[in-house]
Amino acid sequence: MIGSLRGRLLDRHLDQLLVEVGGIGYRVTAGDATLRSLGQVGSEVLLYVHHHVREDAETLYGFGSPTELRCFEAMLGANRVGPSLALSILGTHEPATLQRLLAAGDIDALCLVPGVGAKTAQRLLVELQAHLGVPEFAGAVPGAAVDAGGTHSDVRAALGQLGYRDDEVNRVVSGLSGDGDVSELLREALRQLAGAR
Repeated sequence: MIGSLRGRLLDRHLDQLLVEVGGIGYRVTAGDATLRSLGQVGSEVLLYVHHHVREDAETLYGFGSPTELRCFEAMLGANRVGPSLALSILGTHEPATLQRLLAAGDIDALCLVPGVGAKTAQRLLVELQAHLGVPEFAGAVPGAAVDAGGTHSDVRAALGQLGYRDDEVNRVVSGLSGDGDVSELLREALRQLAGAR
């Protein structure tokens, strides 16, 4: 599997790059953020690469930083988030911003992603909160508020089973501290939810 490419940028057209490494040209798909950060054709580039393999195709996705790559790969683990949507999300929100809006439960910010409506944004919020809260990604984004353990996920699941709506659950869970066990955090979440109704 290809993890990175350092070479000369031979061509760029829309979201496609052609990078020559040791006499071999690699065709790489890149998002808006990466395309903006690259130099002119003929300059040397370093791309961190996700090698996406399917039955009918192999595609290289290139990123300007390891953090963007990890964020992209974490999003691919979410239900119904493919490479195109993940690139679109990263083109709208850089990783640190995305982390903060997920922690805050900001559905409106997710609606800024082209092609994402309110219903899709709500589903994405829940999916991405779970997948972008993994410790290895959380450490890559300084200052991001992330639940590094499974405590908040357990509280979220319990509230969902009790019949609370996703927007209520996300609002309350994003405001909980990272300290305490599941039962303590669940009691605190229920107190907040009871006060809001």
